[in-house]
Order: sequence, then structure tokens, then C-alpha cells
Amino acid sequence: MTGRISRAAGLALLAMVLGACAGESPGGEREATGGGSGARDQARSAGAAREAASIRVVDDAGRALELAAPARRIVSLVPSVTETIVALGAADRLVARTRYDLDPALAHLPSLGGGLDPSLEGIVALRPDLVIAWNARDDRVLVPRLRAADVDVYMAEIQDTTAVFATLDRIGLLLDVPERADSVAGALRDTFAAVATDVPPGPRPTALYLIAEDPPRTAGPRTFIGQAIEIAGALPAFPELSADWPTVALEAVMARSPDVIVLPVGEDLPARDVLAGRAGWRDLAAVREGRIVEIDADLLARPGPALGRAARVLREGLSAVMGEGQ
Repeated sequence: MTGRISRAAGLALLAMVLGACAGESPGGEREATGGGSGARDQARSAGAAREAASIRVVDDAGRALELAAPARRIVSLVPSVTETIVALGAADRLVARTRYDLDPALAHLPSLGGGLDPSLEGIVALRPDLVIAWNARDDRVLVPRLRAADVDVYMAEIQDTTAVFATLDRIGLLLDVPERADSVAGALRDTFAAVATDVPPGPRPTALYLIAEDPPRTAGPRTFIGQAIEIAGALPAFPELSADWPTVALEAVMARSPDVIVLPVGEDLPARDVLAGRAGWRDLAAVREGRIVEIDADLLARPGPALGRAARVLREGLSAVMGEGQ
């Protein structure tokens, strides 16, 4: 079962995604959120006194954040934002890491534990001028206590490619490296475009990204993962889903019979041999015939500068399992 979508329609999808990336971020005006040239012009308007000028953005929680000067001592509890800071050439401004930050260049930094449950005392002791934290709506401890300790906090919630680019823009402003942010964003857009151009004409396979198999859990089509899979040349097996990370019934998966299963590879994630041995899953043609694309979970599940590389890996995997060019 393949989805009938032409190459032109696929490129139109890419244009829509990239157009959204360049447009307003959800929940605020571009100038107020640091999403466009107006905000960057304001950040540069102080001329020689730029270092002394305050920098203002609105984060993903809708809160205004104002820094008196560019951030120099940063604690990032969000791995994709940590990777963004490294890509902006500002790794030297990071004063800590989480257990999920695996870049060898950060190995010398003290670990604060997890991103959602870090050591609060450890953060405060480092005297950061900026903490980047998850926008966890049920957080009643970490962020309130950080703010009570007079620590500036940027709340990040990156669910789609629009937010990936908006985050790049805002972090570039907070670090006072907007030109580098523009360059990284441009390279990511170029990679997306190159991947989409490599998709052959004709029908596209349907794909199911599988976070868990019992019960099946997937990524919605409007998430950065769903969008990366579409850029790579596949259609969502459940295009009607509105939730970002929904659970679906195995019976529904069997009824849709996706052409390809995309499996993130990592600890506590479903594995190819598990699917092959589990009732229901082993009956799917995609499992029986080996149409499974495996991808490093840390690469695809981190919505940052590496998302273009993830799309490329997906394109290569789809091409291999669908026998393109044979």
C-alpha cells in the first residue's frame, strides 16, 4: 500500500514546512519572540553599546525573558538546545550538562542528572546567568525555585520544525550570535531541501514511527519527527492524528498495514527482533518482508541542528527497504 503523491506535491510539502519555519512561531509575534529580522535589528541597534543593551525574547511558555547582557554562563537542561548552543560555536559558555548530553566535547562538564529532575542545588551553585529548561506544565518545583533564586530561565517546548527554527533564532539572540544562528538555520533548510529533492517521483510509501509497541505509540504528523519522515519521502500511516505523541490500537496498525516501520534505536525502545516475535506485529508485511528503517533515537528525537542529518538517514533507509534504484 503506497500513498499516491507526486514529486511536485512532495516538494510543495517541503515548501510549506520551510515556509512555516520562516514564519511566526506559535504563541507570539515574531518581533516579540525574537523570530525575525525586526528583533535582530533591535538587538543590533545599540551600536557600540550593544554589549550593554538588554536582550528580550518570549519563550515557549509565553513568558518574556530579558537579559541585561548576552548569556555567558549557561545551563541547558534540553539536549537539543545544548546541541544548538554547540552548533552556534558557544560550547565554552556551557557550565554543566545532563546525563543525556553525550558529546565528548562536553564530557568535562559536571553532570546535573536528568533534564526534568536535575540537581537544583548544583544549578544554583554554578551561578548561571541563563538556564534553559523544559516547558513542563506540571513543574511545581524546579523553575519556581530557580526564579526564586533570581536565576533567569528560558522555557523550551520544541514540537515541530517551526519551533526548531524559532528556537535557533531566539538562542542566537540570547547569546548575541544572530549571524551564526542565521547560518545554522540556512544550512538546515538547505539539507531539508536536498533530501526532498532526492525523493524519486511516483507513489510514496506509508510509514509508522514506533516509539513503543505495547500499546503502539507513534509521532503525530505535525511533530518534527513526522515532518522529517515526510521530507524524507514517506507519508504518515495515520495522517488524521491531531495529538503529538498518540497511542493507537494494534488492530488499527494492522488495518493500515504501513509499508515501512521506522524504529528508533536506543535503550528501552522496541527492537526489530521483538516485533518479529510478537503476535500481530509479525503478521504485518513490513515486518515479514524486512521493511524496517532503524535510526539512532538520539539523532531523530532531538529537534535541533542535526535534524537535517536525521532526514538524510531516513531517506537512505527508505530507499534501501523500498528497493529504489534496483
